[in-house]
Amino acid sequence: MQRGNTISFRQGVVKVITRADLQNCRIWKRAFHNKCKDHRYYEIVEETVEGGFEYRYLLLEDGSGNTRAIQPVFFVRQNLIEGVPGKISSIVNRVRKVFPRFLTMRVLMVGCAAGKGDLGICDERDETWVASALQASLSTYARENKASLIVLKDFPAIYRSKLEAFPLNGYARIPSMPMTRLPLPYNNWDEYFRTLSKATRKDLRRKFRKAGQAPKIEMEVVSDITALVDEIYSLYLAVHERSPLKFETLTKDYFRTIGQRMPERARFFIWRQLGKIVAFSFCLVCDDKIYDECIGLDYSVALDLHLYFYTLRDIISWAPKQSLKYYYSNPLNYEPKLHLDCELVPLDLYVMHTSPLLNPIFRRLIRYLGPTRHDPVLQRFPNADQL
Repeated sequence: MQRGNTISFRQGVVKVITRADLQNCRIWKRAFHNKCKDHRYYEIVEETVEGGFEYRYLLLEDGSGNTRAIQPVFFVRQNLIEGVPGKISSIVNRVRKVFPRFLTMRVLMVGCAAGKGDLGICDERDETWVASALQASLSTYARENKASLIVLKDFPAIYRSKLEAFPLNGYARIPSMPMTRLPLPYNNWDEYFRTLSKATRKDLRRKFRKAGQAPKIEMEVVSDITALVDEIYSLYLAVHERSPLKFETLTKDYFRTIGQRMPERARFFIWRQLGKIVAFSFCLVCDDKIYDECIGLDYSVALDLHLYFYTLRDIISWAPKQSLKYYYSNPLNYEPKLHLDCELVPLDLYVMHTSPLLNPIFRRLIRYLGPTRHDPVLQRFPNADQL
């Protein structure tokens, strides 16, 4: 039952609030205290990321009035075949000539608009309760806001046991495009390099020789990119526009703000040749992990100099010097990551149509639209069975 901005369910209530309501909320600052992307990151994303998102926050209270979680959610109109190649896409595009919004729906998404999903819990012991409370209340909230779909977006596989209430109650769990991880039990690049296959080592030597024959490329690492944002942003857009999957578009304000508000975690790697920035990588550092969030390349030289591999070598060389033990990379571009001995980090989508009549059909259909079905490289990873 929903009254105004409150949804009642058996275990308690959900209050729908905005970010303005969170400004003096002590619990909000604890909601993601053990995550690399803490409450500050969600605020930055809402303020700066483009994509037509309508942001809300669900404050979950139990029957005694105790706040157990604050869960970020957002509404967006989503093309369900984004990035799906081949026959399915061509069939849908023909249908859209008659029905322009076919398989384009208003979606209620749970999680982060620019990153993987997490539960906004204050205490890890509350994960199961919070998952159950969300499952009991999301459908009501979605229908009241005319959303056709509910999606828990990119939740790591470690949540599967906690989120089991969702597939047991009408949701389809399908694999999203996974992240990758490279353990770094090495002191330097050379130690890691010797663990790679002979063919990969030969290929990388050839690539690095070519870059070495060009004018010298120098690297700098900064936490605040404000002074350089105009230069690096065009490189970000150059890579972003080539991506087959475009969910969100980061902005100059995103890059500026994240360095200013999260300076202890933000790291911008800058590569210059003859004084000109030819590549950058934005990373987050947290505990013993480094997360490579996005890259920008100057394509007038990037392909010829194999700058993707050059930048990766420099980051992997830098990380052990900072006592970092794991390198994480965002989804896509899996071919080089396979040869560099990265492992997959599965992410899950939990999806349900808000119509009880249509959902049984939709649960079958959505498995054919899942993004991982159309990337043959994924199945070559040793741990692909975990997807």
